[in-house]
Amino acid sequence: MYVCGMTVYDFCHLGHARVMVVFDLLKRWLRASGYPVTYVRNITDIDDKIIRRAVENGESIRALTDRFIAAMHEDADALGIERPDHEPRATEYVAEMQEMIQTLMDKRLAYRDDSGDVNFAVRAFPEYGRLSGKSLDELRAGERVGVSGNKNDPLDFVLWKSAKAEEPEDAKWESGFGVGRPGWHIECSAMSCKLLGNSFDIHGGGADLQFPHHENEIAQSVGASGEDFAKYWMHNGFVRVETNGQSEKMSKSLNNFFTIRDILKVYDAEVVRFFILRAQYRSQLTYSEGHVQDAKSALARLYTAVGDAPAAESIDWDQEFEARFAEAMNDDMNTPIAVSVLFDMAAEVNRTTDLALASRLKALANLLGLLGRTAQAFQQAEVGELPGGLDEQAIQALIDARTQAKADRDFAKSDAIRQQLLDAGVILEDKRGGATEWRRA
Repeated sequence: MYVCGMTVYDFCHLGHARVMVVFDLLKRWLRASGYPVTYVRNITDIDDKIIRRAVENGESIRALTDRFIAAMHEDADALGIERPDHEPRATEYVAEMQEMIQTLMDKRLAYRDDSGDVNFAVRAFPEYGRLSGKSLDELRAGERVGVSGNKNDPLDFVLWKSAKAEEPEDAKWESGFGVGRPGWHIECSAMSCKLLGNSFDIHGGGADLQFPHHENEIAQSVGASGEDFAKYWMHNGFVRVETNGQSEKMSKSLNNFFTIRDILKVYDAEVVRFFILRAQYRSQLTYSEGHVQDAKSALARLYTAVGDAPAAESIDWDQEFEARFAEAMNDDMNTPIAVSVLFDMAAEVNRTTDLALASRLKALANLLGLLGRTAQAFQQAEVGELPGGLDEQAIQALIDARTQAKADRDFAKSDAIRQQLLDAGVILEDKRGGATEWRRA
């Protein structure tokens, strides 16, 4: 499985989070289903935006990209996203890109124009458009495809960009077609073919990449190798933002743009992951405070049902709930239905207090990267300052004082401490055996 990853010149946003969560889940489910999976998610660490940002900052391209790769890993780790098996950086595969470009030129599928750029000749590849389902005359160059007057056709796209005098030296490579750097599209073709072979099973990415990026990958890869490329294509839907009751596309120009780390300052990371997974991956996902708060409440209900039950060590897929869960996941990762199965199980656990069923519920949720903590840990782990300005030590001291008051049969003091904590936003729950747990109100 190859998934188009991040261009690392800034912090990752909620759209990046959705890509990472969706394909992390796909990898988890395929492995749980018994398939050996090799997962590749690339990093674009050279392009126009990266060069421009590095120059603005007065730093090297490598220093800029290293910093934002580290930030990306921090965000991904917080969201419970497991690292891919391979995470290739574009700058490490320039030789493979040059080799593929030369092959395309030898096959007369690419040409060098008067500016020194090397372009793919789209009309020389009759199958172009098969992913988007449009004819060549219907297609238009996408916003990330620069249209140059030196091209033979506006649909032709750049494979190798000739160096500009004003560009920094760490943005330039020697090649048989002149000093320059690779275009954006060629990197994914070169890296996927190098790591997975000319033909592999699944290629994924955001819906915005279907055209032109993925269409161009097919043309480059098939054109160079003569073999089929990816057998299955999967694209997750766009992220939208609800503002004043209206849903609009998330974008910097509309000032409704949220980075992952901004969101994690407000919401628990598992809540954000659950919010993403409640929507089927191909559908649009609308971000709003209300939707995330609803996800938080729903996840809390699941945690309350499982309590401290450990996850079952194995899953019996022949049992009713497990079979329904698997059927949903095998139906193009229909996570809304899979999650509804978890809530059906939670309702049954609450009705019967069946601890074995709670363990089965937790095992299924773990496959989604959920319910990895105890209920108490989840309830106490919300983002932001603790209620009433109290820290955990102060809360525990008051709980201990209340426990002692109850032992002394000073119930007025015990009740006063409970009320003091409640006023501060802390709810106490007395458990069997005399233990007391707390959670935020």
